[in-house]
Amino acid sequence: MYTIGICDDAVNFCSELENMIEIATKARNIKAEILVWFSGEGLIDYLSHNNILDILFLDIELIKISGIEVAEYVRNQQQNRDMQIIFVSGKNSYAQKLFKTQPTDFLIKPIFQEQVNEVIDTSLKILGKKSTKFYFQCGKEYYTIPYSQIKFFYSEGRKIHIVLSTKEKIYYGKLKDIINNLSDDFICIHHSYIVNKYFVYKYTYETVELVDGTVLAISKKYRKQVREFILKKDLKC
Repeated sequence: MYTIGICDDAVNFCSELENMIEIATKARNIKAEILVWFSGEGLIDYLSHNNILDILFLDIELIKISGIEVAEYVRNQQQNRDMQIIFVSGKNSYAQKLFKTQPTDFLIKPIFQEQVNEVIDTSLKILGKKSTKFYFQCGKEYYTIPYSQIKFFYSEGRKIHIVLSTKEKIYYGKLKDIINNLSDDFICIHHSYIVNKYFVYKYTYETVELVDGTVLAISKKYRKQVREFILKKDLKC
C-alpha cells in the first residue's frame, strides 16, 4: 500500500489529478490511498503528527505557505529524503529554487495522463531501491540501516563511519570491501569517501557538496569517474 498526497489550492485540478493517479495505480495493480490538501498549512500539520507520504504532488503557488516551503520542511526539518516530491505549477521559472529540495520531477500545468503514468513509474522505482538496507557487524552485534538514511561513509584508520541525518555509526572495516555491496545510489569520490547521491546538492571538479552543507573532496583518481557518473555512467571504486 502506497500513500499518495496531492496539495493544491485548485479544487478542480485536485479532482482531475486524483482521477489520473487512480488510473495509473490501478493499471499497475498497485494499492494506493490518495489524500488531498488545499493548503500547505494543512499538509504540514498532517506530516507533523508522524504521518508519512510515499509520493506527493505539490503545487508551488499555494496561498499562504508555498510548496517550496513545504518541501523544505520535509527535507530539512523532518530529514525525510524518501518522499517522492513532484512539483506542479503553471510556470516554468522555478528550476533553481527547487533543486535543493530534490524533487522527483517538475510538471507544468495542464498535466496529462501520460505524464502522471511516467512520474508514478519513476517514483515507484526509486522507492523500491530505497527499501534495501546496509548490513554490518560491530563486535558480536549485527545491524541494518536503510540505504535511504545514509548520507555518506568515510574511513578513519581502520574505522568506517556511517553518517546518518542525526548520528553516526562506527565499525571496523575497509571502504573498498563494501562498495560492491552497496546500491548504485552510492558514489565513490575518494579512497576515504563514499557518498549517497540522493544527499548531493552540487558537484564541482574538486568537491561534492551535500544538502546539509557538508563539503567533501573528490580525489584526482576519481574525478574522471565522477564526471562519467554525472553523465549516467556507472561508478565503482
